[in-house]
Amino acid sequence: MIMIRNVLALSLLAIAANGNAQSSDPAAGWPNKTLRVVVPFTPGSATDAVARIVTERLGTQLGQTIVVENRPGAGGTIGMAVVAKANPDGYTLLVHSSSYTVTPTTYANTPYDTVRDLSGITPLANLPNVLVIAPSKGIRSVKELIASAKAKPGSLSYASAGAGSATQLNAERFRMGAGLEGTHVPFKGTPEALTDIITGRIDIYFCPVISVLQFIKDGRLLGLAVGSTKRSSALPDLQTTVEAGVPNSDYNFWVGMAVPSKTPNGVISKLHQNTAKTLQAADITERMAKLGGEQMLMTPREFDAYIKNEISINAALVKAAKINVN
Repeated sequence: MIMIRNVLALSLLAIAANGNAQSSDPAAGWPNKTLRVVVPFTPGSATDAVARIVTERLGTQLGQTIVVENRPGAGGTIGMAVVAKANPDGYTLLVHSSSYTVTPTTYANTPYDTVRDLSGITPLANLPNVLVIAPSKGIRSVKELIASAKAKPGSLSYASAGAGSATQLNAERFRMGAGLEGTHVPFKGTPEALTDIITGRIDIYFCPVISVLQFIKDGRLLGLAVGSTKRSSALPDLQTTVEAGVPNSDYNFWVGMAVPSKTPNGVISKLHQNTAKTLQAADITERMAKLGGEQMLMTPREFDAYIKNEISINAALVKAAKINVN
């Protein structure tokens, strides 16, 4: 009888110890409620589109609802601040564009530090920017665009999804590579910028392919080139700006996921594993490809290192282009 009691006591202690171990592991019960994904750009933007494609499947996989919350403005820093200051419990996520690595230079007084207060999960997609122009402009190639702009120095106008955004940086690399002068016209987001490009009020826009592909197919806009290092799988016949004769004009636009930096490692690992699984699903890959999105998976550690390097590169570009965000 005494032996049975001892065995029972030991069993109960083991169960209690196991329960305590689980309760001390934040990832053990994560997630057990709705998650929030903050997108610091407008609905309909490339970043927003990628976020919704990914989180719809990710939520199903995690067994929880994921709500997308758009918090645009100030080059994405408003939304970034929301996430950086959020409870680091894995329930508030950030889906941002590569302008994530520009704002540390262009916005000096943010209430957070990009490297210190945010941790990367993985890039969700690489989205080449497409140099688009209204057909009514009568320009059919990069060569014609450059010739027209040089014939009237300073007359070229170029849109962006906000001062200091990735779309502006792509345009600035092109402008400097081509030796052009021009006027930068920032908008609140891509949908607003496209309205003025289609009507011809603004000359050109380096727009994420995911947002402009249908306009090109419909003939409402003309794609002159892609601004990325390599051609887009969605527009394989379209040259890169470098191939079109403009050196040092390539800029890679990506969308990625991050969390507050003090999020437990176990939660970060679980989130990364499930996000990677989502991105590698055949139907998600196909949906991304149709919109011009290409896979760009990294581990959290690799992504953090990539972000630090991009911040350094973009700081030099912002200085060279004399980008000033008021």
